[in-house]
Amino acid sequence: MFDFLDNPQYNVLGAFWVTVQLTLWSAAGSLIWGTLLAAMRVSPVPLMRSFGTAYVNLVRNTPLTLIIVGCSLALGSTLGVTLGGDTFEQKGFRLAVLGFIAYTGTFVCEALRSGINTVPPGQAEAARALGLSFTQVIRLIVLPQAFRAVIAPLANVLIALTKNTTVASAIGVAEAATLMKTMLENESDAILAVFAVFAFGFIVLTLPTGLLLGWVAKRMAVKR
Repeated sequence: MFDFLDNPQYNVLGAFWVTVQLTLWSAAGSLIWGTLLAAMRVSPVPLMRSFGTAYVNLVRNTPLTLIIVGCSLALGSTLGVTLGGDTFEQKGFRLAVLGFIAYTGTFVCEALRSGINTVPPGQAEAARALGLSFTQVIRLIVLPQAFRAVIAPLANVLIALTKNTTVASAIGVAEAATLMKTMLENESDAILAVFAVFAFGFIVLTLPTGLLLGWVAKRMAVKR
């Protein structure tokens, strides 16, 4: 039933490794970008608040496929942006990561903003009274507590990102979904087995992540 796994042209582990790399690079970039967006959304500067709000509302409600394809066509094909990639595979991978960061960062932002709202306002006011700037208050007082409060929501964002990496197949990135489509075309007599292999692969990637970060969330929860 699973004889197709012996075929050397089906590198299942290699495809899932690309998925893991997409997830890790996109998660790191999304965390940074989402944190900056959250800081903008609570900033005392009206222009920064307006930009953060407009960006989040626009990008979060745009289909991810449209963003990924837009990065490939508008940035890659039209403007010639390569992000340092030399081959077609490298260019597609890096543009896909950029698209995932732009999209997932909005969800990280909203999760963090909800965490910021759990921090008692008196702490920020006391810090400002001591002479700390807005940047210092956010970095030293607010964000450390906000991150502890939203580990579980951020875990959900990470799991969603892992599953969303399948969209990268739209621009030819050789990740798990791309290989699955190829195998479904070539192994029409084993469709259920192919689905089972890739479903199991994504469960292996996402289930331990959810359990681990759920445990961390309980250990790090702020007692109020």
